[in-house]
Amino acid sequence: MVAAVSLVLAVLVLSALSLSVGAGEVGPGDVLDYLLGRDGARDSSRLSLVVGDLRIPRTLTALAVGAALGTAGCLLQAVTRNPLAETGLLGVNAGASLGVVVGIAFLGVQSGFGYLLWAFGGAVVASSLVLLIAGRRGGGSPMRLVLAGSALGATFGGVTSVLIVNSAETYDRFRFWVLGSLAGVEGFGKLGSLAPVLAVGFVVALLIARPLSALALGDDLARGLGHRPGAIRVVVALSVTLLTAASVALVGPISFLGLLAGFLARAVTGPRLLAQIVLAGLIGAGVLTGSDVLARVVSRPFEAPVSVVIALFGAPVLIAIVRSKRLGAMGMTEPATAETSGPGRRLLPRLPRPAEGRSDTLVVRRGPLSLLVPRRAALAALLLSALLVAAVVLSAYAGQSDMGITRTFNAVFGSGDRFDVLLVQKFRLGRIVAGLAAGAALGLAGCLTQTLARNRLATPELLGVNDGATAAVLLSATLSGTFGAWWAGPLGALAAVLVVTTVSGGLGQRGYRVLVVGLAMSALASAVTQVVLSRRSLNSASSLYVWTSGSLNGRGYSVAVPVLIGLAVLVPLALVVARHLNVLRFDDSTAASLGVSAARIRLICLLLAVGLAGLAVGICGPVGFVALAAPVIAGRLAGPLRVPVLGSMLVGAVLIVLADMLGRIVLNGVEIPVGVVTTVLGGPFLLWVLLGRSAAARV
Repeated sequence: MVAAVSLVLAVLVLSALSLSVGAGEVGPGDVLDYLLGRDGARDSSRLSLVVGDLRIPRTLTALAVGAALGTAGCLLQAVTRNPLAETGLLGVNAGASLGVVVGIAFLGVQSGFGYLLWAFGGAVVASSLVLLIAGRRGGGSPMRLVLAGSALGATFGGVTSVLIVNSAETYDRFRFWVLGSLAGVEGFGKLGSLAPVLAVGFVVALLIARPLSALALGDDLARGLGHRPGAIRVVVALSVTLLTAASVALVGPISFLGLLAGFLARAVTGPRLLAQIVLAGLIGAGVLTGSDVLARVVSRPFEAPVSVVIALFGAPVLIAIVRSKRLGAMGMTEPATAETSGPGRRLLPRLPRPAEGRSDTLVVRRGPLSLLVPRRAALAALLLSALLVAAVVLSAYAGQSDMGITRTFNAVFGSGDRFDVLLVQKFRLGRIVAGLAAGAALGLAGCLTQTLARNRLATPELLGVNDGATAAVLLSATLSGTFGAWWAGPLGALAAVLVVTTVSGGLGQRGYRVLVVGLAMSALASAVTQVVLSRRSLNSASSLYVWTSGSLNGRGYSVAVPVLIGLAVLVPLALVVARHLNVLRFDDSTAASLGVSAARIRLICLLLAVGLAGLAVGICGPVGFVALAAPVIAGRLAGPLRVPVLGSMLVGAVLIVLADMLGRIVLNGVEIPVGVVTTVLGGPFLLWVLLGRSAAARV
């Protein structure tokens, strides 16, 4: 009760500040006169414009949107039983962004109402698809909702990037909208049109609180109390969709606020869900209103993006909560092994035992020396090597030129037309080598991270590595005036992971601490990236945006050689610890009983993954999907008995080379970045692998 009253007072104070602060010379006294109708203030056209048409609608919109995002974040964290769930989880933000881009690119939408309609429509379509996919065979379980939302969100994001990179005008409008801002709120038209949607979302959230509390006890107990778990999850998703879609339509996609508000509400109230929902709404309203006030004053006469202010303010607060003793009461001090996602549900399958009388290893002897070669893994490596050679040959041949296969091979060996030799050897082969190096590094980094976290969904992005490396490369480009500092990527990745591990108190048994701090670090680094892009000229920002989507354009031997040297050092280390990685897939006590120091191996794996991911980002930007997919594919080919270190490298290299080739030839005269290709194709792949028949029993 004390917390609620305090938050209400804080929201009122922030609302008064929002009404009193602005670019005009209208102070608190003038605002009070206008509100009370004293001294003919309402007859003043200047006060009517500044207070009545700008500040009051803007403040009410900030309160409504903040409360909506806070409530939606709290509901998502409750229904998924994951305190790290975010409002973009159901693909709502990605769908809204795609809707806006489609409206701009194909219909020339320029007005705020046009953005509103297309954003709301895209958000509703995205969340509806997520619900349909997650409900097939799995009954809409929390894990299926997460997987479906992540996969479709990635696909929508990739399609959005395809449209943006091909139109500078579309990107110019989109890059400011995507930052999230209340600067475009004028009058009550927008808020009035979506107020009924927000009201329905709030009412549904309050009505579903009690059934959702029962669902926290488990599906079986919830059914025993007369509830229907599947229906509860659908209703929660409906409420989240209405609240988030309306919010994105009004002010753009504001990330991190739902996570922050839900997390803080849980830290204050404990397990009481109805109190959590109310406090999350108040926290969201206060944070967004206060951030909007700061956005108006920190860079006068301009406005800072409100989403950047939220990240800069919210990340330290979230980290402070994670570091506090209150975390123990939230049940978040156990390691985030992700082995289970609820009673009896496993993300990772049990390791099968070989059939009796059948060995999976081949003994190779020569004199006094012998070597154990795993049959299935060796066959998989041979198959992947052949596929990689075929991909390299095809990529060297394919392109938007009339060169045939014979001329291509002649050019590879330096004979034939000089233009052909220059095109193949300097441009195509250099680009292919860079792609091979980046793909191998990403595949190995993903394998190490997934084994370290014991979670197939874990990637270096969870530790802020990709965003940190990306921000470092862009900052180096801003300071030096040129682009291509490959070394900035590893430095940014190392700085990010040092901050994450230091602030979270090390890896050890604090899995959730590492994840929360990693998310906060990603939010900060992403905010830096967006600010850099928004402050540059259109041509420069467009080029940098292509790279931040993941691109090999203009990359060659000069950036590939340092990464190849890094791989020559890091890969043998990964192979040395491969045996210990197999043991690390079990708990720490089992590893200790087998003579393996889990803490030391965990640290080595982390440093290897960070170095590899940072080197890859320095080449081609943040191509995160490869680090996710390569170990999954390699594991299916090699079998679950061993960690697919070599297979992950080969798969990563194949994926990057093939995706880059598709990006060069799929559209005549236009190149699609490799990161966009992998994202567009990766979403359906992720759904097929993790939500197919073979995975239905696990998720």
